[in-house]
Amino acid sequence: MMDAINIENLSKSFGTHRVLDSLDMAVPAGSIFGLVGENGAGKTTIMKIILGLLAGDGGSIRIFGEDISASSTTIGYLPDVPSFYGYMNAIEYMTLCGKIGGIEAGKLKSRTTELLDLVGIGNVKTRISNYSRGMKQRLGIAQALIAEPDILICDEPTSALDPSGRRDILDIIRDQGGETTVIFSTHILTDVERICDQVALLHHGRIVMSGSIEELERSHRSNEIILEFGSAGDRTRFVAALESLDRPYRQDRSSVVVAGDKTGSVIDILHDAGLMPLRMDVVEPDLEKLFMEMVE
Repeated sequence: MMDAINIENLSKSFGTHRVLDSLDMAVPAGSIFGLVGENGAGKTTIMKIILGLLAGDGGSIRIFGEDISASSTTIGYLPDVPSFYGYMNAIEYMTLCGKIGGIEAGKLKSRTTELLDLVGIGNVKTRISNYSRGMKQRLGIAQALIAEPDILICDEPTSALDPSGRRDILDIIRDQGGETTVIFSTHILTDVERICDQVALLHHGRIVMSGSIEELERSHRSNEIILEFGSAGDRTRFVAALESLDRPYRQDRSSVVVAGDKTGSVIDILHDAGLMPLRMDVVEPDLEKLFMEMVE
């Protein structure tokens, strides 16, 4: 699969603060790509360099195989806090954006109607100054799509939204995948798990891992097996058996957590020790646990 965006050895500093440190990142064409990192990790900086709003200090960026300086690819952008002309309504604002983008007048009207209906504000006639945060995010996505971009970049699109608003915005973004390559940054890992097919984890200006969520969870972390026992004595005997076999584990007041994806071997340990737990659960890895493991 061709990469929509390929970044190699990208660096950026602000004064003495190095924000991006020899960063490499590849975004497959047609993917919904989640760029995950803590606040201040450099997500917005990467996006602004891709958009040409900032210049990198070093490295290269290629868009569909072309150097970024020569690329004619259309990119739509939704900033984390979009700004609008509050005295306009949605149709007026979309018309302005379309004219700036060079969209033909005959197509602009139908495209505006289509997109405002898509994001759920087609019947809203009030001025933008009266919009809620969620409505502004919806309008922001509509304007980002007005020129039918090849790439859609969304910076923290669900921040400060209530659960219902987050769900709606994520559904809209997810529906753009396939023909459009979507990149969206977030620190909300459940959002990534919900709609992304690719993800990159950004930490201290570097991509510490990237790939599909399934690949990352399968290759970087094993399952955990949680066991609860009816007595402290049984728990102590089980822990002693684990230690004798050099099996990694941790425990709290009521349970023992064994790292490893071989449930059968844990059952063998229980059988050999003559133990029967009250409860045994297998917990599959998730993105949040994986991210915390990588940054700690």
